Amino acid sequence: MTTLLELKNVSKYYSKDIAALSNIHFSIEEGEFVSVIGPSGAGKSTLLRCINRMIEASSGEVVFNGTNIRKLGRKGLRETRTQIGMIFQHYNLVTRLTVIENVLHGRLGYKSAVAGMLGIYSQEEKQQAIRLLEELGLSQHMYKRVDQLSGGQKQRVGIARALIQNPKMLLCDEPIASLDPGSSKIIMDHIKNISASYKITCLVNLHQVDVALKYSDRIIGVNKGEVVFNGKPSELTTDMIHKIYGSETGDLIFEAGERNAG
Repeated sequence: MTTLLELKNVSKYYSKDIAALSNIHFSIEEGEFVSVIGPSGAGKSTLLRCINRMIEASSGEVVFNGTNIRKLGRKGLRETRTQIGMIFQHYNLVTRLTVIENVLHGRLGYKSAVAGMLGIYSQEEKQQAIRLLEELGLSQHMYKRVDQLSGGQKQRVGIARALIQNPKMLLCDEPIASLDPGSSKIIMDHIKNISASYKITCLVNLHQVDVALKYSDRIIGVNKGEVVFNGKPSELTTDMIHKIYGSETGDLIFEAGERNAG
């Protein structure tokens, strides 16, 4: 397998004494579906945002597709970001615009400033947006304003917007944290199916251990800004869940996972 992403000793300090991330080191292969789990405040969101430089890491290397992203200038970073789609917990959509307009925003990284400002898209781009919305079960909503949609529907718009970039990788930051269980399953099924059918590598932040166990090829556990587990779902023991979440919380999470699995 080919390594698509490698983090080498990545740290992020918000002050001398406060480390959001400490010496993070792992790699992800092309086509892998990897979940990052850990308690709130563990550094999961910071980790994802350091990969596409929405947040600047303080030190270390982020090597994506053979290029150290931290060394890229503005133009190089813009080009590289077209290959890295991002799906957000709170959707990050323009609510006054229609569904299809929001999806087409995923092409802005390929546009000149003028074309982007004027909303000039090719017929091919519009057809691709329609195909993606059909695939995600949103064809009947494509000309509705986004603020008329449910949370699950908004997240599917976010997925379509990321996919129209034709990315090599998807970064999904708590994509189901704001959703009910039924909508969460639909979203995770879509992301997993997309990863398999389009051969897109996925790195997904999750609170729910049982969801990570069900969908992931590999799980990375983060606690206090450090990687404390990196292995297959079958290797995630009760003791390791305790190490990631702390003893008391770990027990509750393990019991919830057992109930949901049963």
